[in-house]
Amino acid sequence: MRDFRYLRERMVRDHIAARGVADERVLAAMRAVPRHEFVPAHLRTQAYSDHALPIAGGQTISQPYVVARMTELLAVEPAHSVLEIGTGTGYQTAILALLARRVYSLERVPELAREAIARMRGLGYDNVKIQVFDGTVGWSEVAPFDRILVTAGAPAPPQPLLDQLAPGGRMVIPEGDRQTQRLMVYEKDAAGGVRASAHEPVAFVPLVGRHGWDAE
Repeated sequence: MRDFRYLRERMVRDHIAARGVADERVLAAMRAVPRHEFVPAHLRTQAYSDHALPIAGGQTISQPYVVARMTELLAVEPAHSVLEIGTGTGYQTAILALLARRVYSLERVPELAREAIARMRGLGYDNVKIQVFDGTVGWSEVAPFDRILVTAGAPAPPQPLLDQLAPGGRMVIPEGDRQTQRLMVYEKDAAGGVRASAHEPVAFVPLVGRHGWDAE
């Protein structure tokens, strides 16, 4: 039997902290969440390698460093309500669940959403609510959100998500073309103005939806 705890610690030490992620709460969450539970069974031996892995629906589970870096940029606090766009298998969702008061997550692929809901229940992440919906229109019924994290590449920040961001809130989103993007951080001030800052290049699957890319 593989020592997943050791592999997880090595992942955090060698692939995340060594590359500059310094937020101790983020590092602790990355140490705590069993990534091998969120990857397809035949890929479990690769769960703690620092690269993305394929999952159902033509989607991916993101590279651990990118998960940690995006979470650090999001700057989640314990009292925050967080909206995640793109649940996937729920790995990033679980990281957020350890950092926030409440996590709402939208997934457009029903199979992934069903499996993620069961996984959250099985692993005891009880402050998470997942729904099948077009993430580009957000979740207005439970808005506003202190933080919004988008885990797919968008051509531009969807306006509904900016509208659902609370004053003082922050959104992290990969922005660019269908193949390559750059991490962008949008911050909303108390008056509703939005300031953007650009960070490192990334490569995500496209954000498909009414305010994203068309499905191919």
